[in-house]
Amino acid sequence: MKLNDFSNFLTKAVASVFFIGYLPLMPGTFGTVAGIGLFYLFKGASQPAYFSVILCVIILGFLTGGRMEKLINKKDPSCVVIDEVMGMLVALSFMPYDLKIIILAFLIFRILDTLKPFPVGRLQYLHGASGIMIDDLVAGIYTNIVLQVILKLASFKTA
Repeated sequence: MKLNDFSNFLTKAVASVFFIGYLPLMPGTFGTVAGIGLFYLFKGASQPAYFSVILCVIILGFLTGGRMEKLINKKDPSCVVIDEVMGMLVALSFMPYDLKIIILAFLIFRILDTLKPFPVGRLQYLHGASGIMIDDLVAGIYTNIVLQVILKLASFKTA
């Protein structure tokens, strides 16, 4: 295997989160589930460790996303799901280990990622990795804000 072939393979493996993005149906949904898996793996660690994981995923997404567009010759290819992983990790930041919260985060994130409310819809038209990553980052932030409000309202109601 030539170095360039290996580099392309590695890019595809990272951007598709170990080829999850190549599943035939709903690759973005499976990428979001992979984000939940990473949440379970690293949330028990310290907050700096959890945010280091998020930062690594963001960096890897920016390094591989634009390259995948060039390899496949398609804008924001559906096989690139590292952006959904990152968005879900951001959505679950500061969240407790609670199955109800995780399911709610999943649903809200998928809805926001699909509907792309302002300015998310415009962000996806950025060129290269920025267009792939930033819209999911903002959808993750929006999801986190909604969840924070829900948690505050729930604690206010029980108080």
